[in-house]
Amino acid sequence: MSGFEDVKEHMEVIGADGVHVGTVDRIVGDRIKLTKADSGEGSHEGHHHYISRGLVADVEGDQVRLSANADVAVTFEEEESDS
Repeated sequence: MSGFEDVKEHMEVIGADGVHVGTVDRIVGDRIKLTKADSGEGSHEGHHHYISRGLVADVEGDQVRLSANADVAVTFEEEESDS
């Protein structure tokens, strides 16, 4: 069992339910920046999304498991547009 310090680029981020949430682009402070490919559609498209360190439950192998199910975790995501 590992923690936030072990999160690396290109790891898969999954919810507690095992559902894909995104892919790690990099760490920015106490947040995981997800790749734009996982930004979603519509108004979410083209934005980087961030997952707070507080949602990381475990890091194992090449996966970051969150403490919330995927559908709940995405409601906690923060957005930042690249202008």
